[in-house]
Amino acid sequence: MSVVLSIEDVGPCRKQLKVEVPAPAVEAESKRVVEEYRKHANLPGFRKGKVPTELVKQKFHKEIEQDVVERLLPRYWKQAEAESELDPLLPPSVDEVDFQPGEAMTFVASVEIRPVIELGSLEDFELPELEIEPAEEEVEQALEDMRRAVAEWVTVDRPAANGDLVAGKLTQLDPETGEPGAEKPFSFEVGDPQVWEELTREVTDKQAGQQAEFGRQEGEGEESVSRRFRVLVEVVRQRDLPDLDDSLASRFGDYADVEALRQGVREQLRSGKESERRQKRESVMLDQLLERHPLSLPQGVVDREIEGMLKEYAQSLGGQGVDLEQADLDWQGMADQIRPRAERRVHARLVLDAVASNQEIQVGEEDLEAALAAIGRAQGRSAVSVRQALDRSGELAGFRAQLGREKAIKRLLGEDSEEQPTETLESDTEAENDS
Repeated sequence: MSVVLSIEDVGPCRKQLKVEVPAPAVEAESKRVVEEYRKHANLPGFRKGKVPTELVKQKFHKEIEQDVVERLLPRYWKQAEAESELDPLLPPSVDEVDFQPGEAMTFVASVEIRPVIELGSLEDFELPELEIEPAEEEVEQALEDMRRAVAEWVTVDRPAANGDLVAGKLTQLDPETGEPGAEKPFSFEVGDPQVWEELTREVTDKQAGQQAEFGRQEGEGEESVSRRFRVLVEVVRQRDLPDLDDSLASRFGDYADVEALRQGVREQLRSGKESERRQKRESVMLDQLLERHPLSLPQGVVDREIEGMLKEYAQSLGGQGVDLEQADLDWQGMADQIRPRAERRVHARLVLDAVASNQEIQVGEEDLEAALAAIGRAQGRSAVSVRQALDRSGELAGFRAQLGREKAIKRLLGEDSEEQPTETLESDTEAENDS
């Protein structure tokens, strides 16, 4: 007997189903719930478990009705989903529950479904060809940066120049009296783009013991404020660069000599360029793939994606010590701003799922275990514990689907490599490489 009374299209990717739970099923579940309440009911004048059934129904009728509904809804939604051969992308939203004791129960469920995608051309993508062999200048610059990273700072008796480390005190002056406020110590490398341009300009060509004053305009428009500062240079230091020799090479790993270090640097640069090339080609390919397959997106799924992105951002701010309750954040404005990115993520997932199905791309247990093991190694956990965590959170199926999408991307790029990804399950490839 069918439990689906009707199905309606209520959006490009949204269905609304009216579902009926047969009266015998409602009656049987009601009896089970009432009996559970009767066993645990503790009412004055009755021993526990000895409260009359009718009194239990009268005393707890709202709670009993709610429990019956909560038990029957998921069970009969699953039956309706299978009967209708739907492919929902999200759990349903349920309303209009009609529950009358002794009668059939009905409810209305709205659900986002996977759109039908008719795949077009999956070939002839115009992909960029980027050079992956590092130039000698890049190798030498990398070696120079390594020398600078391990160099010691030594004090010098001369004016500060670009690349020097300058330390001193910065004092804000009262705008009316010119009196100095509290001194704040500073230390920075001359030329650092994160340092105020005015401050960098004033310390340049200054020796230890010299000071200067400068003005700085902060804010824009009507909120613009002019401030004055006094800067005192106390110390000027320069890097004492180590020689590029075999001794230096040994400080960076198991390198026999400087030539081995140079070769290692070249390989690292090549690996980075290969990764950059792959990411760029993937992003360009996805742009062209999505352009060939325009879709009316399920907006509920897009909204869920935006919620997830905002949650990640909030967690990032919390990790930086930001008090989210005190911070005046325009969450709606941020949601509007990131909507195009969320739409691209959803669009890419749907099309890549269609490609995986069309190309009969399978993610077997061996593929899944290899990916779980890679994540386990990165997190210092076993593959079994990673799998159990994903299974408990209900994310294992989504993780398997993401592996299928990554396989589909490799197929579209013409890559033969079967290496498994090591990203965490949040790393949607199409999202990470947004242009």
